[in-house]
Amino acid sequence: MDLIGFLIIGLVAGWLADMIVKNSSYGLLGDLIVGVIGAFIGGWVFGAVGLEAYGIIGSLISATVGAILLLLLLNFIGRKA
Repeated sequence: MDLIGFLIIGLVAGWLADMIVKNSSYGLLGDLIVGVIGAFIGGWVFGAVGLEAYGIIGSLISATVGAILLLLLLNFIGRKA
């Protein structure tokens, strides 16, 4: 996947994760960063449990799951601090 496609998937995944977790909005740039990091986390988690993400929809689902996990972790750390 090219860089622009990866960034678009990351942006959408970050936005979706923000809507699902009901987190305080990080804004457009924050959603992009959360989505891109979430894509790496989601790919790792999916690989660890033996799942494969195919195509744009699979990549979006994987990135969204990773972004949700990232936001939950950030919320947990924020409460402890």
